[in-house]
Amino acid sequence: MQGGWLSFSALVWVLSVSADVVIRVTMIGIVPGNRRPTTAMAWLLSIFILPVFGLLLFLMFGNFKLSNRRIKRQKEINARVLEATRHLEADDIVLDAPDWVRSAAELNRNLGALPLQGGNAVEFITDYAQSLERMTLEVHRARRYVHVQFYIVGQDPDYAGPFLDALEAAALRGVKVRFLLDHLGTLRVRGYRALVRRLNASGIQWRWMLPLSPFRRQWRRPDLRNHRKIVVVDGETAFTGSQNLIEPSYKRRSAKRVGREWVELTAQIRGPLVTSLDVVFATDWSQETDEDLLADLAHIEEAELEPPDAGEEIGQVVPSGPGFEAENNLRLFNTLIYSATERLSLTSPYFVPDDSLLYALTTAAQRGVDVELFVSEQGDQFVVQRAQQSYYLALLRAGVRIYQYPAPMVLHSKCFTVDDEVAVFGSSNMDMRSFSLNMEITVMLLGPEITGELSRVHDAYRAVSSELLLGQWTRRPRFARWIDNVCRLTSTLQ
Repeated sequence: MQGGWLSFSALVWVLSVSADVVIRVTMIGIVPGNRRPTTAMAWLLSIFILPVFGLLLFLMFGNFKLSNRRIKRQKEINARVLEATRHLEADDIVLDAPDWVRSAAELNRNLGALPLQGGNAVEFITDYAQSLERMTLEVHRARRYVHVQFYIVGQDPDYAGPFLDALEAAALRGVKVRFLLDHLGTLRVRGYRALVRRLNASGIQWRWMLPLSPFRRQWRRPDLRNHRKIVVVDGETAFTGSQNLIEPSYKRRSAKRVGREWVELTAQIRGPLVTSLDVVFATDWSQETDEDLLADLAHIEEAELEPPDAGEEIGQVVPSGPGFEAENNLRLFNTLIYSATERLSLTSPYFVPDDSLLYALTTAAQRGVDVELFVSEQGDQFVVQRAQQSYYLALLRAGVRIYQYPAPMVLHSKCFTVDDEVAVFGSSNMDMRSFSLNMEITVMLLGPEITGELSRVHDAYRAVSSELLLGQWTRRPRFARWIDNVCRLTSTLQ
């Protein structure tokens, strides 16, 4: 009997070892496919340490692409937009711009389909309450339609509440109101069920973005999210940037206890860029509803041929995310950073770069460009904050100046300037999640005047921030550095 038991135990052991070996050998040939080397190595390391558990994690989170249906629809819409705006040429708008600026615009056009456009008025808004008040006022003025898209939505009496009231009032007076909310982003907010009941009882047409509904055949990697923030009113004015539709402490009890609020950057835009933002919204709406808002592209062509006399700013909207074959935002960021000759000022609340972006920034500093990075002294996400800190030493040694926005505030703006030529802002962080997993919206603006406006935003950040010095950072305890490096490893499991 004992011999039989030993025999059975030996058989189980042999099968277990064989399974481990098969998993490891098989995944060596699967994991690296279409993944950056650092990500592939992180996945393989987790699989080699814990083969079965690592394999299960990979099966759940290893696929960073959307469904074939969504990717196909994105390609179809890109082709239609390119055809409708084929008459527009960037060289006609930026005759005096450096070659690298025109090259970046051509890159954006090829990847994201949307053209470079002049005749815009762009105003940066840094006051949290004021930006929502501006949006609310425009919704009250709406005559035809309102398109709204946010990653996080929460009800509260002073910030999001008046905006939601304005949407309901607009729908009651016959304005077509379409509202997109990211499912997972909003699901985590206190008062989620009350918000759903309110929307269902209103006249607002609303849909979840990337809904988590496995029993309705809507299952995908759960952390593929739509992170865009867009408001378009009557095709005449738009808002976009980093701010979500929620009060500044994000309805988090822990944040309120320590006085933590999110510091945001939003832009109000008038002119042809509004149409580009509307195209991005229409694309996302069609993905969730099968309603084709781009069925008649005549208004797009008309808007581009005879842009409203809104202002003098030149810009381009750059959508990105897993629905595109290329990482549109990462390619643009790297192109602009390598083109800098004098100064780079960057703000990113979650700075977890891939190797290409890290090399671009450190190379810029090493070739004499004045590079400064604004980050939060204390982030709201422990793992991301510690992963971010693991990059500070390489940045500081290369000559990048790091400014920490004081705790407990969270500097949530996402923007950067290149020399006196280009200003970039939007919803995209400088991290691998924003490059590969999130659907993002970025706006590139050209010219010294608008770049100067964004530089003044950075000046305000610098005035209240403290600079992190190399000597100070190298004196950190070894255990703290160990934690940073462990978190850095987990951050590459994309």
